[in-house]
Amino acid sequence: MYQWNWPILWATSSDGVYSYLGTLFLGLKWTLVVGLSAWVVALLTGAVVGVARTFTGGVFARLADAYVEFFRSIPLIVQMFLWFYVAPDLLPESAASAVKAWDKYNVVAAILCLSFYTSARVAEQVRAGIQAIPTGQSHAARALGLTTSEVYRYVLLPVGLRKILPALTNEFLNIIKNTSVAFTIAVVELMAATRSMQETTFQIFEAFTAATLIYLAVNLLVVRLMAFIERKLDVPGLGIRQSR
Repeated sequence: MYQWNWPILWATSSDGVYSYLGTLFLGLKWTLVVGLSAWVVALLTGAVVGVARTFTGGVFARLADAYVEFFRSIPLIVQMFLWFYVAPDLLPESAASAVKAWDKYNVVAAILCLSFYTSARVAEQVRAGIQAIPTGQSHAARALGLTTSEVYRYVLLPVGLRKILPALTNEFLNIIKNTSVAFTIAVVELMAATRSMQETTFQIFEAFTAATLIYLAVNLLVVRLMAFIERKLDVPGLGIRQSR
């Protein structure tokens, strides 16, 4: 019969420095570092690629199409291994050796992997948001003398991003949860800390219950934050938010 031992969370962990709960929060710190860094890069890259996807023909549109199809067609864990094990070998030998010897390269590899993987999904949402805007708005902007770049900057992107805020919230939640894959390349994020506690104490349910509650608290905070941003960015008359 399984022996429950909730006080184990406050016991000193195997490193002799933190409690097991403290170790989980240290893992949470790396989860947030990786997740938030990757989200910033993914949002910026996805916006650029998404705009390029709305162009009709041309080399930029084809490159954007290839980018999206490539990164969203390969499983996340495979991309994680490619960034960590394969990407350094594509560099010159001296640079490859330096990268492999860098003790934080696994964190950088995780950020790059999650950034490009998520940016492909964000790009599709940006494209859909822009194409959902009535063409009359872009025609009116051009009639006022705006250039193509100004139409995107002042009309299409601001409105399109507002329309896809709920979808971006989902991607923000996903990128926080997808950081758990980084434990496969030795990033000591929340999942890696949880597995370490489980393997050391054999208290499986306590370890994963604590991790679940931490993930839940973080994701609920993200949902509330994004809802606040959505309210602040709401433009009356655009019909983006439903009455509540």
